[in-house]
Amino acid sequence: MARYVDGFIVPIPSNNIEAYRKLARKAGKIWMEYGALEYVECVADDVKPGKFTSFPQSVKQKADETVAFSWIVYKSRKHRDAVNAKVMADPRLAAMDPKTLPFDGKRMIFGGFKSIVEF
Repeated sequence: MARYVDGFIVPIPSNNIEAYRKLARKAGKIWMEYGALEYVECVADDVKPGKFTSFPQSVKQKADETVAFSWIVYKSRKHRDAVNAKVMADPRLAAMDPKTLPFDGKRMIFGGFKSIVEF
């Protein structure tokens, strides 16, 4: 069954990891409530700058930051679009002020992917 995945890479100030975790738990519950199949947030553990590119370089990571890698799984792109429309209209997320988020959203990398191999 080919699924659809939204993927994210975001820089997080190291002193904001707990605030990010709290936000991610809240967001994850909302996405799952509206039908996402899976919601995963990870923080860098073994991620080094590369010679040409890497996770840290992709978000222009600063010395006092780490990188989060996250994904949300859906049945299809159509399912993703329906779930995201509900999520974005939910007042629990709509009330969030981008200026007070525990990460720099301007340096977030994200996109939708259709799966081509699954086990």
